[in-house]
Amino acid sequence: MGTAAGLRSAGRTWALGSCGIFYLGIAAIAWGAVTWVEVGAWTYHYSDRGDYAWEQARNYCQTFFTDLVAIQNKQEIEYLNRSLPFHKRYYWIGIRKLHGTWTWVGTRKALTKEAENWAAREPNNRRSNQDCVEIYIKRPQESGKWNDESCNQKKKALCYRASCQPFQCSQRGECVETIGSYRCECYPGFHGPECENVVQCAKLEPRGVHMNCSHPYGDFSYNSTCVFRCQEGFEQRGADTLRCLPSQQWSADTPTCTAISCPVLSAPDQGELNCSHLYGDFTFGSKCAFSCQTGFALTGPESRECTATGTWTGDSPHCEAIRCPVLSAPDEGELNCSHLYGDFTFGSKCTFSCQTGFVLTGAESRECTATGTWTGDSPHCEAISCPVLSAPDQGELNCSHLHGDFTFGSTCAFSCQTGFVLMGPESRKCTATGTWTGDNPRCKAITCPVLSAPDQGELNCSHLHGDFTFGSTCAFSCQTGFVLMGPESRKCTATGTWTGDNPRCKAITCPVLSAPDQGELNCSHLHGDFTFGSTCAFSCQTGFVLMGPETRECTATGRWTGDAPRCKATACPMLSAPSWGELNCSHLHGNFAFGSTCDFSCQTGFVLMGLESHECTAMGTWTGDTPQCKAISCPVLDPPSRGQLSCSHVHGNFTYNSTCTFSCEKGFLRMGAEMLWCEATGNWTRHAPVCEEDGAPFLKQVLAYSSGTALALAGIVLSGMLIALLAKRLSNREEKKKLLNPTSDLGSPGIFTNAAYDANL
Repeated sequence: MGTAAGLRSAGRTWALGSCGIFYLGIAAIAWGAVTWVEVGAWTYHYSDRGDYAWEQARNYCQTFFTDLVAIQNKQEIEYLNRSLPFHKRYYWIGIRKLHGTWTWVGTRKALTKEAENWAAREPNNRRSNQDCVEIYIKRPQESGKWNDESCNQKKKALCYRASCQPFQCSQRGECVETIGSYRCECYPGFHGPECENVVQCAKLEPRGVHMNCSHPYGDFSYNSTCVFRCQEGFEQRGADTLRCLPSQQWSADTPTCTAISCPVLSAPDQGELNCSHLYGDFTFGSKCAFSCQTGFALTGPESRECTATGTWTGDSPHCEAIRCPVLSAPDEGELNCSHLYGDFTFGSKCTFSCQTGFVLTGAESRECTATGTWTGDSPHCEAISCPVLSAPDQGELNCSHLHGDFTFGSTCAFSCQTGFVLMGPESRKCTATGTWTGDNPRCKAITCPVLSAPDQGELNCSHLHGDFTFGSTCAFSCQTGFVLMGPESRKCTATGTWTGDNPRCKAITCPVLSAPDQGELNCSHLHGDFTFGSTCAFSCQTGFVLMGPETRECTATGRWTGDAPRCKATACPMLSAPSWGELNCSHLHGNFAFGSTCDFSCQTGFVLMGLESHECTAMGTWTGDTPQCKAISCPVLDPPSRGQLSCSHVHGNFTYNSTCTFSCEKGFLRMGAEMLWCEATGNWTRHAPVCEEDGAPFLKQVLAYSSGTALALAGIVLSGMLIALLAKRLSNREEKKKLLNPTSDLGSPGIFTNAAYDANL
């Protein structure tokens, strides 16, 4: 490379970008020959001829490159320390104390605490005025660290050529150099790798508000400005202008336009108000129509409208009552009026009345209607009329009239014909109330004493001139079941007395009744013993039941209802003799009826199970249950040893008349009777037999054995034993004979004789 110092460069990397294309080139510069490696980002450079004070070093960098290097991070420091050659006076970097603050001179930004890379105990301003910064390159200790130094010291200039260009970051952000590249720090309101994107705010769509917007970066995006105004008749609430902020929010809420309000209107008295509102109650554009209730007329405008100034068009209208013609009182009368809304106007009501003695003809009141006319016609006063009077029956009438026939002030006099007497006032006068003084008089015929119907009878009278008066006739009759005793009719005479005497009614009689046999009679009499209406009840004594009606009544014909009842003994169920038994009954009041007694008995060989005697009770039931005859039982028999037993039972196992036959197996003999019979005493006719072994074949064997030609001593002994055994059997046979025929010793032979017994043996 000759005398030229080697130039090292490093690419910077964007936070969101990538490195450019690397290439190698050589250039000649007036200050000396330089060698560099360039990338699509910024590059590092240093002077190889001479050293410079800080100001000279910066002038050098700004002349040939961009400025003194602005170190961003530790990665950049490590790269410089590794790439630059060692120089004992080290290198100036672009940091200087300005107004007491360490500042990056290229960006005029203060050095942050996080970006500091001072060596130990630095900066110390040891010799004062150490306002510039050098970087240790390849120093044995604290290589890559910073040190404050006097700006007049001579050092190498460490320069950089910026990779940031004016067209980068879309001119919407600050281009920040990085190792091998750059990154864009977007201005507020922009984002994206090249700050190509703009912040969007919500689209504004106000209602009822006129909006005029300017959009420097796109519709409703950062710095979009919208100006609002309201139409005539509306007032704005909120900001006039909204701007889209970097926070994606508008600078204020969307304003609204509220219709200008007018004073609230009310309906006029006796009127109505009907409003239509475009933008709210009683606001700009609201229109109100006025009307009056029935009977009233509107004075003033029929409608009013709310203007943009907040006032209503026209003046307030009012309702006036409609007028009717003035009324006057009728002749002989008076007028009384009540007015709600003014004299003789709608709703006015006038009542008419007349003087004493006169009555109003026509409407009592008239009312002024909504059409301006009065209801009804004009009334007038007429004299009060009383009801027309007439002469009483059998009498005469004489009247005088002041204001017309039978009207107020008329007077009428009354009189009766010969034979009648006047009952009531002799005269009557028509009053102002339309009624006559006093009551109507009448002519009454002379009366007889009032008659009454006889007991259990009726009175049917006919009256010509009144109840029980002269000419009245009364007929008498009796009720059903009674007969009239006396005159059938009587008549009222002119002297006030009745013809004949008072009649009476007598009850019809029935035949006298008596109680039935075994019964009783209980009678109640309404009108006398055994007469019409008498009722007799019948009952029976205990054990008897009534046959026929329980009661009989004496009728109006003199006969009793129903037939004469009788008392019949209560019946019990018919009894019958039990099997193998007999029945013997005695009857007091009829077969098997109340009081009957029945005795039960059984035939020979049977015993009665139950009561021997039964009696029929008053309830129609027998005392006790029907008894039975049961066969007498004998002891149960078992078959003999080495034998069989065969029985026939007529009335049950081993009972009366049962028979049992005995037999023995082959080689055994029956010792006793062959057949036994169960007697009525409950005993068998004999003792049960037994089966004994047959001894004849054994004896023959002994004799055959002992008749040999040669009798030895053993044969003799054996013969003796056999003889002894035979003797023992004979002895046992005698004992059994006594058991089977015990009566033989008493001289009373049993069913089988000793000879027959011996034959069986």
